[in-house]
Amino acid sequence: MTSGPALAGVRHYRPAPPAPTGAATVDADVAVYGATSGGVTAAVRAAREGRSVVLLAYGDRAGGMTTAGLGTTDVGHPDTVGGLARAFYAEVAAAYGAADPHWDVEAHVAEDIFERWLAEAGVRVVRRAHLASVRREAGRIVELATDDGHRYRARVYVDASYEGDLLAAAGVSYTVGREASTVYGESLAGVQHSVNHQFERPVDPYVVPGQPASGLLPGISPDPYGTVGDGDHRVQAYNFRLHVTTSPRRIPFPRPEGYDPARYELLRRYVEAGVYELFGRTTRVRGDVFDMNNHGAFSSDHIGANYDWPEADHARREEIFQDHVRYQAGLLHFLANDPRLPDAVRTATREYGLAPGEFADSGHWPHQIYVREARRMVADRVVTQHDATGAARADDPVALASYVMDSHNAKRVLVDGHPRNEGNVQQPLAAPFGVPYRSLVPRTGECDNLLVVSAISASHVAFASVRMEPVLMMLGEAAGCAATQAVTAGVATRDVEYETLRKSLVDTGAILAWAGTE
Repeated sequence: MTSGPALAGVRHYRPAPPAPTGAATVDADVAVYGATSGGVTAAVRAAREGRSVVLLAYGDRAGGMTTAGLGTTDVGHPDTVGGLARAFYAEVAAAYGAADPHWDVEAHVAEDIFERWLAEAGVRVVRRAHLASVRREAGRIVELATDDGHRYRARVYVDASYEGDLLAAAGVSYTVGREASTVYGESLAGVQHSVNHQFERPVDPYVVPGQPASGLLPGISPDPYGTVGDGDHRVQAYNFRLHVTTSPRRIPFPRPEGYDPARYELLRRYVEAGVYELFGRTTRVRGDVFDMNNHGAFSSDHIGANYDWPEADHARREEIFQDHVRYQAGLLHFLANDPRLPDAVRTATREYGLAPGEFADSGHWPHQIYVREARRMVADRVVTQHDATGAARADDPVALASYVMDSHNAKRVLVDGHPRNEGNVQQPLAAPFGVPYRSLVPRTGECDNLLVVSAISASHVAFASVRMEPVLMMLGEAAGCAATQAVTAGVATRDVEYETLRKSLVDTGAILAWAGTE
């Protein structure tokens, strides 16, 4: 793997200045690790209720994917979005002078709203705070240390990282990958045949066409396809959600350091077979600014390159991050410039470029990779496909999930001598379903003062619906509210009185029930 940044200024890990000798420990009622959208709402809710809150941001920006290019919001049913999440999209509408709510948002607009909320609530935000260790006593976290030497002590901790780093460091049970269908009796679990984002034409997969001994082209795994329903360690693919534009001021897609056109030979052959579908999921956010997502058999999802990410250390994640930047930037540069491609393909690709109004400090490339899934806590209550089908029902809901079960491909292998993607699931829900409070707290006896916002207790299948940003914002608010109540009552997070929590959330606009499922 090529070392160093693929694009100037684009990094995952940015070191913080070392703490001064003898620096004081930071004390707070609530410490939130991970300034994702759910981390922001957790911190804001707890602070608005009068608690002292410190929010530890991994990088320089708060807001997670909502401020990192995911501009076309995966809403599901709009009437399921309440509380701070609903207020956020109302403020987006106000910023645009548009009808309320406005679900699509440019990164800088989202960031302005979140930063203002944090400042107005009095949340102490610490940037470039990277978890180094956790100290526990008597089943509770008593101190979180970051790699710059700072220490944070709180009465309640919230893990809002996409990766579940804090819960893992605290010794809480978790899983990574896809459960087998037998684990929870889920028909969509484990290995799955992909219909969407699949190869529509046969393509020769070998370095020398027709010669298997020459080896497989880059991007194809030698692993077997597997048996439908079998579990494995794989997680759905990651990418960057780019803000692109057709404006005359667009930034041409850059050539990354370490660019290798051979990496895209499979794509070139697919284009030669008659398929060009790069912008099939490039959707308008505002004016001439678009959110570019993965679409098709060979696109911005870097399939199979992220398996180490969930449990990797900071250095290894930086390597994976740079590989994803190099892959996706190289893909766009290839389609825009490679002379072996048809003129029509290169011209169509160059009609778009990076939006000049976003991410100016990182070459107009997002700072956050789209971690669609990583660790998932395993608690006393696990959200499963049965919740999504209506066969199971939460009696302690703190938010509703309403988007389809949407999981991207997990691997690309050979089937009958041709490349096939595997793992894509796009399954509608029977109805919006409640996400239980018990899926936000560790199982009994593991950690008494922790709440989890993103890496909640859910199967791979159910998480495919829960993982959407509006849901994570609502779960974050619920965690912030529960943290406040745990501090006030002096109880473990799992012992927070649900009825008190429910009333507090509903009184501030939360939607916790859906007609026909009450």
